[in-house]
Amino acid sequence: MELDTLWSQAGAAAWGTCAYADLLPRMNEHAQARAEELCPAPAGVFVAAFPYYAGEGPGNLCRYARGEDYHTALSRRLAPVCAGLEAAYPFHKFVSLVDNSPLPEGEAAALAGLGLRGKNGLVILPPWGSWLFLATVLTDLPLPSAPVPAPDCVNCGACVEACPGKALGPNGFDISRCLSELTQRKGELTEEQTELLRRHDLVWGCDVCQTVCPYNREVPDTPLPEFRDGLLSTLTEEDVENFTRRQFEAAFPHRAFTWRGPGVLERNLKLKEEK
Repeated sequence: MELDTLWSQAGAAAWGTCAYADLLPRMNEHAQARAEELCPAPAGVFVAAFPYYAGEGPGNLCRYARGEDYHTALSRRLAPVCAGLEAAYPFHKFVSLVDNSPLPEGEAAALAGLGLRGKNGLVILPPWGSWLFLATVLTDLPLPSAPVPAPDCVNCGACVEACPGKALGPNGFDISRCLSELTQRKGELTEEQTELLRRHDLVWGCDVCQTVCPYNREVPDTPLPEFRDGLLSTLTEEDVENFTRRQFEAAFPHRAFTWRGPGVLERNLKLKEEK
């Protein structure tokens, strides 16, 4: 089967390849050891983008968390891809990776020539904008990087200006001020971080830098049913309080926000009451 057909049938909006060696400058020793544990003698990486935008709508969960857990959905979609690759290249190994990966996915996408690179670190792929999940397949099959890496966006500065935590700036990305990360952080927060969460509209994630991006205007809805149907947009305190982690996961199976347990969501919801 043609590779284009294989990835298209998996639902990928675009795909490409990069040489594993080209990723090494962005990987520490731990990441390299993990990659080599998963795939001895890694030589190439397939990288693909899957759109998840499902339209506007109110809610206190960010858009990526409203549909099925993308780890589950994309792992399922990559299974036939790996099977097809194994059939085409029977003496090579293919390992699918979704998010929890030693590979720097954004850099892999750039080296594969996918879309544009936003100032917020996200891949932008017209017409789908930056509402994308990335997935990779690590292999010992030698693969090339694109002749020309993906270019940067137009650098309009909209995401930098709008970021509520001012996590984007001339010195790069400051994760300690990113609302998406703060909504998921366990443990004690500083007064400033607590106030950022209190003022934030969402209890999980943050979409601000994406909603202001000019590349995200008039984006079509995803054709992938996992991210379009059965959406859950809002959680309440009643949904999370007095739950054990196991009970929480049973109440909301296959959702991307359950991995942290109910504690951080209960905290975030209580902060909204203090506004």
